Amino acid sequence: MQDFNYHAPASVADAAKLLAAHEDAKLLAGGMTLLPTLKQRLAAPSDLIDLSSVPNIKGICREGDEIVIGAMTPHADVAESALVRETIPGLAMLAGQIGDPAVRHRGTIGGSIANADPAADYPAGVLGHGATIVTNTRKIAADDFFLGLFETALEPGEIILGVRFPIPVWSHYQKLRHPASGYAVVGVLVAQTAGGVRVAVTGAGPNAFRASAMEEALTADFSAKSLDGLTIDAETLNNDMHASAAYRAHVVTVLAKRAVAAR
Repeated sequence: MQDFNYHAPASVADAAKLLAAHEDAKLLAGGMTLLPTLKQRLAAPSDLIDLSSVPNIKGICREGDEIVIGAMTPHADVAESALVRETIPGLAMLAGQIGDPAVRHRGTIGGSIANADPAADYPAGVLGHGATIVTNTRKIAADDFFLGLFETALEPGEIILGVRFPIPVWSHYQKLRHPASGYAVVGVLVAQTAGGVRVAVTGAGPNAFRASAMEEALTADFSAKSLDGLTIDAETLNNDMHASAAYRAHVVTVLAKRAVAAR
């Protein structure tokens, strides 16, 4: 790990000023990805801006027909929240499957989606529920947020403050878990929302994506049988030491069927 300057801003405005003042600065949320990266010297930021002391960006509440989760809320809080379990059980289920207990008590929802690891669970939860990412400058629809491998719509100096989840009619998450890391080799979230059925996939491609053909089939007939014969194009999927693209394509369909069957 190389030397860096440490900052603990007391407000979002102070954090934004520090980001603007230091071109090579990095925000520190839970640090579950950033700190190992620093230890391996794969990144060498000049400054670390720790968000843990910033008020009003942690916690869970209901506002109308939405559940609002602050960016610094740990995964364990989401998994164990009675409010989330009652209103968005698929999200609580997803959060409870992230990593291990140590990761769940330290990692945050804001850090996870900002990092946009292709095998992270939260991108499927955000995309599958049609959530809105709230930053210090604007609101970004989940459909517009994940752009590519570790790439999001966030602009320089933009800080995630929280995520607004519309309360669905129903949702469920299924995951093929990597036995060592706990990451998703493939993860599929199926949700019945006011705007229709949404099927979001993580782990299979370079970034989370929606399975539109499955959504159409489930809109016509919400049953596992309606997904028979539907496959994801393997040409667009990850092919690595953990699983081939063809295998991932198959698993997407299997997990989607399991999720629907849980209804």
